[in-house]
Amino acid sequence: MHRVQVELGDRSYPIDIAPDLLQQPACLLRDYRQVVIISNSTVAPLYLDSVTALFAGSQLHTYLLPDGEAYKTLEHFGHIMTFLLEHKFPRDGLLVALGGGVVGDITGFVAASYQRGVDFLQIPTTLLSQVDSSVGGKTAVNHPLGKNMIGAFKQPQQVIIDTNVLSTLPGREFAAGMAEVIKYALIADAEFFSYLEQHADAIQALQPDVIGTMVKHCCQMKADIVALDETEQGQRALLNLGHTFGHAIEAWLGYGQWLHGEAVAAGMVMAAKVSQYRGWLQQDELDRICALLQRFQLPITAPDDMHINDFMPYMKTDKKVRAGQMRFVLPTAFGYSEVIDDVNDIELQSIFT
Repeated sequence: MHRVQVELGDRSYPIDIAPDLLQQPACLLRDYRQVVIISNSTVAPLYLDSVTALFAGSQLHTYLLPDGEAYKTLEHFGHIMTFLLEHKFPRDGLLVALGGGVVGDITGFVAASYQRGVDFLQIPTTLLSQVDSSVGGKTAVNHPLGKNMIGAFKQPQQVIIDTNVLSTLPGREFAAGMAEVIKYALIADAEFFSYLEQHADAIQALQPDVIGTMVKHCCQMKADIVALDETEQGQRALLNLGHTFGHAIEAWLGYGQWLHGEAVAAGMVMAAKVSQYRGWLQQDELDRICALLQRFQLPITAPDDMHINDFMPYMKTDKKVRAGQMRFVLPTAFGYSEVIDDVNDIELQSIFT
């Protein structure tokens, strides 16, 4: 088993990573008298029984969301709150997020808000949530005017990653998770990018040792960044490489039309093209980025009918905006990124030519 520790003082917590971890009750750090598992209609038939067995000594309830990004809303946040109140869920209970990023984000936001804060546990079941959204305490719901604009920072008590669950993940979902994996390489680790290139076939074949190494590496990178900048005042913003463009694609299309990772993939290429325009990336480096994304069947361009003017309303309300100035995470060298606040309209337009 791999263990990564997120170091946040008295709020530190472990990320445990191993095959078949959901079959091991000893993986839990502590017992709770009352537990509510929040999952969705796709994941629950696959893994709810295993997770329920982990809490055999607890009073247990389950709440199921519909499956999809379209349901990560204030409306469904409210439905979960009503469910907890109706069941008299106590402040010393535990919420368990069993699912992908949507389930994890909305469960975390509920945990941050219900009675001003209750414990929650992340059990991520998609690659994207295992390597990214389950770690670091960002929780949120979407709004038609912007993705993840309503939320709170709320760290989990523990993250349990069973890498065997990836075997039931649809290919498109797995590919979307690879966009976030590749993001880690581009923001700070050129050697990891080479590792992904060299092991792409093994990754697609879900070879356990390669998958375990890859997931641990991403979790360690994120844990290190979160420990330095929990509430995204500086370095943590680098984790948003591709997201400013990607979130605009998701919002413009309507949440759920493209998967989050698909939009991030196209967004990373857009960011890389701005860097190429500035002379920071060479054509062969841009080609490597595109080739690796395409190897995992990820898009490398925005939707054909989406133009720069369609991006602007969403990018101007992005969470990285400061004093009205848009800021972008750009790769300033291959395997190294920075937050840049002087990108101009000509550079943005260059992406579409």
